[in-house]
Amino acid sequence: MDGYGSQFPQLPQIPQIPLMPLVQAPPEQQAQGNQAQHGAGWMPGATTVGVVFQGGVLLAAEKRVTYGGFIMSRSGRKVFKVTDCIGVACAGLIGDMQILAREMEAQAKLYSMDVGRPISVRSSAKLLANVLFNRRYAPLITQTIVGGLDEEGPSIYILDVLGSLIPDKYAVVGSGTETAMGVLEEGFKDNLTLEEAKTLVTRSVKAAINRDAMSGDGLDFVIITKDGITEESTKF
Repeated sequence: MDGYGSQFPQLPQIPQIPLMPLVQAPPEQQAQGNQAQHGAGWMPGATTVGVVFQGGVLLAAEKRVTYGGFIMSRSGRKVFKVTDCIGVACAGLIGDMQILAREMEAQAKLYSMDVGRPISVRSSAKLLANVLFNRRYAPLITQTIVGGLDEEGPSIYILDVLGSLIPDKYAVVGSGTETAMGVLEEGFKDNLTLEEAKTLVTRSVKAAINRDAMSGDGLDFVIITKDGITEESTKF
């Protein structure tokens, strides 16, 4: 039986012809495709700053709203009041910022009614972190700074799109971060006065605007002190 196998003729090997031949795209087209896939062509820009000063917190963001290389608005608002002692500042998609601000405001009111006291800054930041983490499979495209004043004193927290939570005394998020952070870090010190904090934040945002085409057109402030929240705005 073992000798029978060698008596069968060998069939010729049939070459395989691909039904859809692969075409290698030019390198420049591959780069454009990778850029579109990662969203670099439409990611909105911003320069948003948060600073702790003596007796309060200052949140600020410039006004320009962009979509790629197109300026959609010169009066967009990226800082929001959440409670009488907590605010939030964002960089990213305007709609996602507004959703987060409304969600925080609603949850803070529910917390106050349920517990019988205002929500703390730390608890509100943790709440927002949970909201962002629960949306991790369909994330809200925004970087966020939560700041406020409570019995623990003034504080700010930085969050990314997945809800990572980092406490700090000053922070910058958005496309102008590198330039603004250099100015902010050089001039920051403990126990800044309100006027010193406003001057430092304005200088850092203006430095970012000079180098970041997706930031500009003015500055919105949310100032949080023991007297409550004050909103201010200025044009450049």
